[in-house]
Amino acid sequence: MTRKMLTVIGTGVLLVSFILGACAQPTSAPAPQQPVATEAPAATEAPAATEAPSVTEAPAATEAPAEETPPPKVPIATYDGKSLSVPDCEYGGYIKSIEATDDYTVTFTLCKPDPAFEVKLGFGVFSIYPKEWIEATAGETTRTSEGLERPVGTGPYKIQEWKRGESVVLVKNPDYWDQELIKNAPETLIFRWSTESAARLLELQAGTIDGFDNVGPEDFEVVKNDPNLQLVVRPALNIFYIGMTNTYPPFDNVKVRQAIAMGIDRQRIVDTFYPPGSEVASHFTPCAIPNGCTGEPWYDFDPEKARALLAEAGYPEGFQTKLYYRDVVRGYLPQVANVAQDIQAQLKENLNIDAEIVVMESGAFIEASASGQLNGFHLLGWTGDYPHITNFLDYHFGKDTQQFGKIPPEIYEPLIEGGQIADVDAAAPVYERANNAIREFVPMIPVAHGASATAYRADVTNPQASPLGNERFVFSKGGDRDTFVFMQGAEPISLFCADETDGESLRPCEQVTEALFAFKINTTELEPGLAESCEPNADLTQWVCKLRQGVKFHDGSDFTAEDVVATFNMGLNPGSPTHVGNTNLWEYYDYLWGLMWK
Repeated sequence: MTRKMLTVIGTGVLLVSFILGACAQPTSAPAPQQPVATEAPAATEAPAATEAPSVTEAPAATEAPAEETPPPKVPIATYDGKSLSVPDCEYGGYIKSIEATDDYTVTFTLCKPDPAFEVKLGFGVFSIYPKEWIEATAGETTRTSEGLERPVGTGPYKIQEWKRGESVVLVKNPDYWDQELIKNAPETLIFRWSTESAARLLELQAGTIDGFDNVGPEDFEVVKNDPNLQLVVRPALNIFYIGMTNTYPPFDNVKVRQAIAMGIDRQRIVDTFYPPGSEVASHFTPCAIPNGCTGEPWYDFDPEKARALLAEAGYPEGFQTKLYYRDVVRGYLPQVANVAQDIQAQLKENLNIDAEIVVMESGAFIEASASGQLNGFHLLGWTGDYPHITNFLDYHFGKDTQQFGKIPPEIYEPLIEGGQIADVDAAAPVYERANNAIREFVPMIPVAHGASATAYRADVTNPQASPLGNERFVFSKGGDRDTFVFMQGAEPISLFCADETDGESLRPCEQVTEALFAFKINTTELEPGLAESCEPNADLTQWVCKLRQGVKFHDGSDFTAEDVVATFNMGLNPGSPTHVGNTNLWEYYDYLWGLMWK
């Protein structure tokens, strides 16, 4: 693993900048494997693969304990085409107002200081769309098919065709604002997908693709030793965890969750199923992120103590439950089915917990896990979207998150406090409290920070393995070929990424749409995007952003400040007729900024 550097950008926000490639975001795995009801495998061996279980939809939400229905939320924002605002900040979000003060100036007024403001603006989910397009493609309950499949952006590529089940074809944008950048870029960029890393490698060896994501751990050396190929390794800016939802018994008992935390041999999982460079997680956030590893490290593996605690909680004979996952490989989880089987075996061997494996369709799994509907264990993870601790902790353990059930104030209150402190050292004791509270409460079990890699043909220039999973292929070229083909692990869910969290969707979107800031290739170093600069006031509660002039959208319309306001109105304002997407969860807008309702 390469050494990391801390780079101070702009107003002093600390960014973790990597010398080489970085951590993985997408891809998918081999066909799901049926767990075998036998003895636990030896620590050095992977469980035997057998028949695949059927893929299931989300479990019925009616299995959850009955609770009072909260009163419906009421939208509170006002939007007039040039400005978006709320009457006060009691709704709990970050944004007080966003105003187009002239054609190329946008002023963001915040409810509270946000040290991560600029790096958030660099996240591709917050890319800017044309105001007229937003309005034209907004249906009553979702984006039109045109809106979901053919977004209009300002990026170096535009969508030519999405061949469902086969490929997404992009063509170079001849009117791109940076003509020097696209001068030598591939004319055509194609995304294909395959669930099996071995199949992706065979295609690369055959020369039918130029690169692919998530090389199988067993194939690292194969790629390294092939003179026709090159391997680009990502350091592990991610987390794989075993989730539990504490609104379902027996996971509503903290002693049960603590017992499980002690009863899983996480080192065995990393040693058996992860490639070199991976680490057992001592905390939820990777230690490369400032303050990620303050506080006490995670529980040691102690099955005897775990069984005693489980008995103390009222389960001396264990219990029966389910273990949910989706058959999609990520850098944080390179061997999905095998890891699931090993966890199942460990639960039985160490705690006498019988966990039935349930494989779910990816979209249904993400929706069910995010809304706290999974009544058992679930295997999931996270790759950093931007290099700040708020990106890891706030999304998973904030006050209104639902994935793990109810989050206590001992966790979410220091997160609120820490998220407003710009100085890393001053924030350290606050995040120490938060990390210790997560350890005590055990909403999940952090298992691994997984190293991963991309592979390319040897003649590819600027081979990429972004630490944030946001490769920008305008910078890469395969020899003298006019077409560049990249293979990922799964088909996009949609290409309207303002309302997606899926890595296989976000990567193609990064080529088509652009945000106010961007990250330099293979690093987490911030650079200007559609904004040339954003200047804050003294207390970081107001940011004046000067926009790049002369930029056109793919439909020929001019990019102006009103497009920025319209985009954020679409994402933040539940009262707007344009606040419709694909999932309609608007997860990133909600957890990073706060939807404008109360």
